[in-house]
Amino acid sequence: MKSKSLIAPSILSANFARLGEEINSVMSAGADWIHFDVMDNHYVPNLTVGPMVCKSLRDDGIKDFIDVHLMIEPVNELAKSFASAGADLISFHPEAVESTKDTIEIIKECSCKVGIAINPDTSLSVLDDIVDEIDLILLMSVYPGFGGQEFIEDTIEKIQAARELIDKQDHKIYLEVDGGDVSLIEVTDDMIVKVKFIGACSTCNISMQTFSWYGLINITEYDLQIYKFINL
Repeated sequence: MKSKSLIAPSILSANFARLGEEINSVMSAGADWIHFDVMDNHYVPNLTVGPMVCKSLRDDGIKDFIDVHLMIEPVNELAKSFASAGADLISFHPEAVESTKDTIEIIKECSCKVGIAINPDTSLSVLDDIVDEIDLILLMSVYPGFGGQEFIEDTIEKIQAARELIDKQDHKIYLEVDGGDVSLIEVTDDMIVKVKFIGACSTCNISMQTFSWYGLINITEYDLQIYKFINL
């Protein structure tokens, strides 16, 4: 039986002045999860959001599944803070912790699902002793820290290998691929939207799903009856 593909848009693509409103819009348009890209300007050279944003969304009534990707070092204390703030799943990079098993246990003790994030240069062998303890494998198709990077072709083989590994397990494990973006180029007077896939999206085999999602969500601010989409 073929698994359903899930769409987990990152809040980094949102207007933070209207974050709750935009999350409600993307979920209404068909997104499945809300993805948090958490960066600390230490493990990766960028700085984004903390647990307070997650808690604010929960306090505002957002009940959707929140998928948190921690690109930080150290991990354990902030993972607990995100769990307390309302995260449903927390992924981390094994290079950023002293003991992968201990961090998995800490996250699970917070009643959260746990994922392992795999950088492009990291082998899937890091999963050998822990695959039976995790709920998600997050494969990076770009180097963490910045959007819009070129898709790393070796990711295709890693996706296939991860899928084979998952199929051998006795419990459900999600496979998530991170990287890519869509840029709005123009909305013409005759209701044609021109967009461009960049980064991993440019070669992604489910890019048309992203295309449809982008049209439903990000074009709504124009309040237009869209006639056609063109991918440049």
